[in-house]
Amino acid sequence: MGPASKPDFPWWLAAAVAIAAAAALAIAASDLYRQVFSTVVAGIGVTVFVTLIAFAMASLLGLAVALMGLSQSIWLRQTARFYVEMVRSVPILVLLFWIAFVGVPLFVTAWNFITAPLQDAGLMDALVVRDVSLLWRAVIALTIAYSSFIAEIFRAGIKSVALGQIEAAKALGLGRYRRFRHIVWPQAFRTILPPYGNDFIAMVKDSSLVSILGVADITQMAKVYAAGSFRFFETYSIVAYIYLFLTVGLSLALRGLEKRLRSPESQYGDAGR
Repeated sequence: MGPASKPDFPWWLAAAVAIAAAAALAIAASDLYRQVFSTVVAGIGVTVFVTLIAFAMASLLGLAVALMGLSQSIWLRQTARFYVEMVRSVPILVLLFWIAFVGVPLFVTAWNFITAPLQDAGLMDALVVRDVSLLWRAVIALTIAYSSFIAEIFRAGIKSVALGQIEAAKALGLGRYRRFRHIVWPQAFRTILPPYGNDFIAMVKDSSLVSILGVADITQMAKVYAAGSFRFFETYSIVAYIYLFLTVGLSLALRGLEKRLRSPESQYGDAGR
């Protein structure tokens, strides 16, 4: 095999930085673009909140489903497979509508039925559908939707760990939790990080779907402004700019993390300690 070729200069990144700088100058120089930007950026806090909370909850739920899928119990395995196949077969937008307008009302009805004795005793009030905000309905929908994809990522990553290492850990007397914590998870995480990071970036983009419910994220703020001003080109150009800034920045950060985890120092840095 010949010598390893030098990595290409990231011309794409240079072009992206140049475009971002030109866009920033255009925003700074134009009163209209500054007004649009200040209006749209007001929704960035909601976008970040929805993304972080939904992805964290989806990761926990996905890990639970993945462990169920790897269980020795056929009932747990089949339940996990049913959940994954059913959820990921439904478009996220349809799931968002179903959770918001069907799932939450059903949950409220069931909750009130279960807690009826406590309500009759005056210990708690009845729950009404409007008590569950549209923001949290959107978070729940994204959590359920992404948990099915994350579960498959986790399951594949855990299964990629060599069985011999797990058997060796058993021979050393490590319990199930310690085997997972010290042997399985560190190796699996290096495998799952690229697709897991891709799902996080996809979550940032799919968080814009919450605007369908009127949640005041970046996209919803843009829709309201554009509908009132008819400045569609300027408004949605700013929206695209913000999302590109967020997703490209995250992509670069994740690549840096992947490179660091794959370095020999990261994998064997503790060997001499």
